[in-house]
Amino acid sequence: MIRSPLFAFLILAALVAPCRFALAEPATDARPVATDARIAGDEQRTRLVIDLSASAAIKAFTLADPYRVVIDLPEIAFRLPETAGREGRGLISAYRFGLLAPGRSRIVVDVKRPVAIDKAFVLDAVAGQPARLVLDLTPSDRKTFLQSLSAREGDPTGAVDKTASAAPPEERDLPVVVIDPGHGGVDPGAAGPAGASEKDIVLAFAKRLKEKIEAGGARRVVLTRDDDTFISLPGRVKVARENGASLMISIHADTLADPFGVRGATIYTLSERASDKEAERLAEKENRADLIAGVDLSEEPEEVAGILFDLARRETKAFTTQFARGLVKELKEAAKLNKNPLRSAGFRVLKAPDVPSVLLELGYLSSPEDAKLMMSDKWREQATGAVAEAVERYFDTRIAQGTPRPVN
Repeated sequence: MIRSPLFAFLILAALVAPCRFALAEPATDARPVATDARIAGDEQRTRLVIDLSASAAIKAFTLADPYRVVIDLPEIAFRLPETAGREGRGLISAYRFGLLAPGRSRIVVDVKRPVAIDKAFVLDAVAGQPARLVLDLTPSDRKTFLQSLSAREGDPTGAVDKTASAAPPEERDLPVVVIDPGHGGVDPGAAGPAGASEKDIVLAFAKRLKEKIEAGGARRVVLTRDDDTFISLPGRVKVARENGASLMISIHADTLADPFGVRGATIYTLSERASDKEAERLAEKENRADLIAGVDLSEEPEEVAGILFDLARRETKAFTTQFARGLVKELKEAAKLNKNPLRSAGFRVLKAPDVPSVLLELGYLSSPEDAKLMMSDKWREQATGAVAEAVERYFDTRIAQGTPRPVN
């Protein structure tokens, strides 16, 4: 029987319909594509297989506390089913994947106990079968696992250069506002209804906010990321400090495990003691971003101590409080606020001692009402307008008043 081209197209469309990310890449995109994944085996041997459109070089290594296996590979277009990685089997409890840095992707496999990497390789495509990435894991013990840990990776985002020298000469003297869209790449952040994704929502918000702040010509905005790339928490702080930022706004849209109707925008500032249990839980969750992306946290630099450091932090805290209060005032007119909109906790991304910094939760994806708003262009326009106005008022007040009295 002769089939028409249209009939063949419809059959193909039906086959790929269950995969949400099966949209065609541009013709010029030469990245290998991950099309399917599966786990087989048991507690004695577990195998993860990922189908690829082409072979790719990989590097597999382990990280401890918690136990993880990391696979680094060239940039991959992941078109796996939406549920891929959420459920494990055998020694694997879950896995996640995404862009780590330009030209570099990562798969992070959470394991239930110490394991040994028995095999990690890529099979070439043959006889109509796709290329396949294969990871075989077997049980181990903690002592052996720790002895076999690979060399530390350092900051995987070190190649990202967003320093002030990148700005045109006429813009270098403008006050810098760093906008930090949370998560990205291999760290997807929270997920909500109807395909809502935290990393996408906050990036769209940050880009529009940048346009509005820069429209007046009095400020320069630097984004910690402007695409779906992972940036470590120290890397985000580094962007702010190296640009001599006068203000940093970290943008998020989290979920709550037990929402109880909790919704609305919330502004968080840094404090050693959390203002409440909810703020404490959220800070603990956000501070795990590097761990989620497979970054070794065993040797983090200690904070500098001393009188000058303490004075700088106290002044920064005063400016931060001033901006946070102004942000609450502006958002009250444009967006739904949390019933307790000003909170504090130990967020690592806010720890630059010399940069006033706040974390803005746009809302909670665990709230259907918030999720619907955050996906709305109209809401984004109103909310970014309010934040941009808060930024302008903050700088106007700071210029007029000078240094505020330190907050103890």
